[in-house]
Amino acid sequence: MCKSYTQTHNARRHTPEHSPLGKTTIYADRYDPSLLFPIPRSEKRAEIGVGEVLPFHGVDIWNAYELSWLDARGKPLVALAEFRVPASSPNIIESKSFKLYLNGFAQERYADATALSALLAGDLSAAAGATVQVLLSEAGARGHAISDLSGTLIDTMPLDIYDYGPPKADYLSANHAADAIDETLVSDLLRSNCPVTGQPDWGSVQIAYRGAPIDHAGLLRYLISFRNHNEFHEQCVERIYVDLMHRCAPTQLSVYARYTRRGGLDINPFRSNLPATPGNPRGARQ
Repeated sequence: MCKSYTQTHNARRHTPEHSPLGKTTIYADRYDPSLLFPIPRSEKRAEIGVGEVLPFHGVDIWNAYELSWLDARGKPLVALAEFRVPASSPNIIESKSFKLYLNGFAQERYADATALSALLAGDLSAAAGATVQVLLSEAGARGHAISDLSGTLIDTMPLDIYDYGPPKADYLSANHAADAIDETLVSDLLRSNCPVTGQPDWGSVQIAYRGAPIDHAGLLRYLISFRNHNEFHEQCVERIYVDLMHRCAPTQLSVYARYTRRGGLDINPFRSNLPATPGNPRGARQ
């Protein structure tokens, strides 16, 4: 018996190539630095009033969990890679292009990890427009302990939430009649969306400051208001930093977000008005 049009159509709809899972991506397995796609930081910074003179220090820490290459005899090797892109670089690197670029090393031979690190640093520095630091480390569990962000978790407050975006700085306030305090606050409820793919980006954020006490409830409402917001990780953290400075005026401020990985990469932006260098603690969700 011949299948009906409806039966045939329904069968096709439930195959991967006819699903909403997206189109097949060709993953080259040979080295190709042209795959890297830089995006200028300037346009999004202009939206939040940040010009050429930056009001913060900072770095974007990328961790790659799917880096592999061949040794001189053709045997595959793997490593974890840490990349540090300075916030002063004129460009960010789009994450999918970064993933495709890293995959291109899978069938390439290198004499040792030092040669590979130097090549990675050169290509990424050229794309970012500033010196990118590269560290390759053993892929095993040793030396990679789980360590969540330190600070007071604000997520347990009983709040009615109705606003999921766009981000509203009006939620932020501080009690300037009170004495200045040193405080570190943490939330695991940060979520934003990739402006290229629309996919959700999940993260935890640590806010360390000295100044008038910041209202915790307002801060949590503000962070949740990123939930339907389309912006890259780096841009979200800079927006949080600028909004906190404008609304709460702390004398010292650091904002550090640890995002979960997608495509074998996680991105962890840090911004501060202190010349601090953050560690790279892998959270439980990373």
